[in-house]
Amino acid sequence: MKLFNISTEPIDNQNVIDQVIHHNAGAVSVFIGTVREMTGDKQTKLLEYEAYVPMAEKQLEKIGQEIEEKWPSAKTAITHRIGTLQISDVAVTIAVSTPHRHEAFEACRYAIERIKEIVPIWKKEHYTDGEEWIGNQKGTQSYPSGRPERVEK
Repeated sequence: MKLFNISTEPIDNQNVIDQVIHHNAGAVSVFIGTVREMTGDKQTKLLEYEAYVPMAEKQLEKIGQEIEEKWPSAKTAITHRIGTLQISDVAVTIAVSTPHRHEAFEACRYAIERIKEIVPIWKKEHYTDGEEWIGNQKGTQSYPSGRPERVEK
């Protein structure tokens, strides 16, 4: 498995973690993002994630490089799932190992924030009272009339 991956299959969290464990890693921080039922006052039925896969994987790799520059002994693995996800399904798993816990926590948080900023992944939120395309995961751009262009499943 690649360190930076977009997958249509359920994520094997342990596999992502195993990719960053090594003999100098004193800490492994893991973030597992799941589909929640409530978004504010809206009840979610399911989410559909789509991505421009080649660019998304390159951007995930870029995040790994940024982490390595900020925390030189860090090793990072990220897998983001696309397709239809149900409540409680895992959407993203990030694992970062470093010699000490403080850096592992910081780098893991950095990774999820950067994913939301730069990775071309869109989601369609299916609520009990309608649906909405979110243009990026920070939710700063929505596509109420349809999905964004240049996406792959």
